[in-house]
Amino acid sequence: MPDKSPMEMTILLLVSEPLVRVVIQEFLERAGYLVMATGDLGTAVDRIGEAPPDLLIISPYVETITGHQAAMYLQTRCPSMRILMVAGLLADDRLQYRAELDKVEIFPKPFTGLQLLDKVKAILSQPREGA
Repeated sequence: MPDKSPMEMTILLLVSEPLVRVVIQEFLERAGYLVMATGDLGTAVDRIGEAPPDLLIISPYVETITGHQAAMYLQTRCPSMRILMVAGLLADDRLQYRAELDKVEIFPKPFTGLQLLDKVKAILSQPREGA
């Protein structure tokens, strides 16, 4: 059981692609989370220094390194931070419209906002290590 409500939980969102970052950030904020969103590792380090997040949501690649490498580095700065790597796309009209305009097929099928929210809640309900 989480020791904080969603309104007290902080998520660091590290996604290089601006539109994907905005879509995920907006969804999580509507669900009541405080989201610190960035597209680069340097800013993510700064954000951790300002306020240690409860969860890092990261894409598989950030700038010129893998999301895994970036996540492991960030976790040295905040050992109690949980990590969720998101490899797919959130089902959102803005992302779908862009894909259709550019004639890009998306695989696998985008996940729903509720699926993402369920996963975030499950991770945040786990006991914190290093806390």
